[in-house]
Amino acid sequence: MKLMKTEDAVGQVLCHDITQIIKGVTKDAVFRKGHIIKEEDVPVLLSVGKDHVYIWENDENMMHENDAAQVLYDICAGENIHGSDVKEGKIELIADKRGILKINREKLLAVNSLGEMMIASRHGDFEVKEGDKLAGTRIIPLVIEKEKMERAKSVAGDKPLFNVCPFKKKKVGIVTTGNEVYHKRIEDTFTPVIIDKVTYFGAEIMGHEISDDNHERITGCIMKLLGEGADMIICTGGMSVDPDDMTPLAIKNTGARIVSYGAPVLPGAMFLLSYYGEKNIPVLGLPGCVMYAKRTIFDLVLPRLMADDEVTASDLHGYGEGGLCLGCDICTFPNCGFGK
Repeated sequence: MKLMKTEDAVGQVLCHDITQIIKGVTKDAVFRKGHIIKEEDVPVLLSVGKDHVYIWENDENMMHENDAAQVLYDICAGENIHGSDVKEGKIELIADKRGILKINREKLLAVNSLGEMMIASRHGDFEVKEGDKLAGTRIIPLVIEKEKMERAKSVAGDKPLFNVCPFKKKKVGIVTTGNEVYHKRIEDTFTPVIIDKVTYFGAEIMGHEISDDNHERITGCIMKLLGEGADMIICTGGMSVDPDDMTPLAIKNTGARIVSYGAPVLPGAMFLLSYYGEKNIPVLGLPGCVMYAKRTIFDLVLPRLMADDEVTASDLHGYGEGGLCLGCDICTFPNCGFGK
């Protein structure tokens, strides 16, 4: 590109968008890349502060910001994602479906660490809806070496950095535990909370069992629901270290693979996650806090489980930073720091 005084640039080709910002009214391009400057354009360019403009000079070793944004978009966009039109050197990634946003964080950092280019996104592992903005891509200068964009492609590898994993129509079985509920000493206020949370993601409640604090009976209830075709089992109550709390033992005795009993999240420290059988059916043990707290560990892992995104022990350990819910009077989750 070549820098010219605006008054001398009539007949030349703009090599970048010219943006006009009027507070509260508009922020948009008054002229687009490729526009041939006319005499009547000069006052408009001067009014937006452009005493000088960059005009196009072909250089086979350089790439314009719009083309570079397309390269970054191609690096990023995976399943269930489409891109916006390029505007002011930027392309945005948009979700095609409701689901969980998955990000290859290591590769994202590697590309952003190259310099002169950027990919800015929302947090991964949280719900996104169709039409949601996921990320934006652009380079920092107006033009960049083609070799550097090739390096970005090499660093990113052959798999996209972003994917949206849709939620699945899961059949959920609930096992409510506790002598107090089993013998009808108190009303079961836990199960309605679980039903509300899982049906929000399109799940079907396929069965509900109630057991006293007998680990063999709890195990039997879990196995019964698994045999009837449950895609997920959620056990409520009996998750502390009290002598009568038998749910962790009952889940272990099903033969499920225990991922973790305990998580560095408050509320939700006594959470248990396991997977049963070759199909990796999630079997969860939920502590009592899920019944009364606005947001807990359950709200962090449930969307991922509903999208068949396997949660590992390392994932749970990683919730330690950001794992403290502040219990705000007005809850704005997930637009807060909880779980991030």
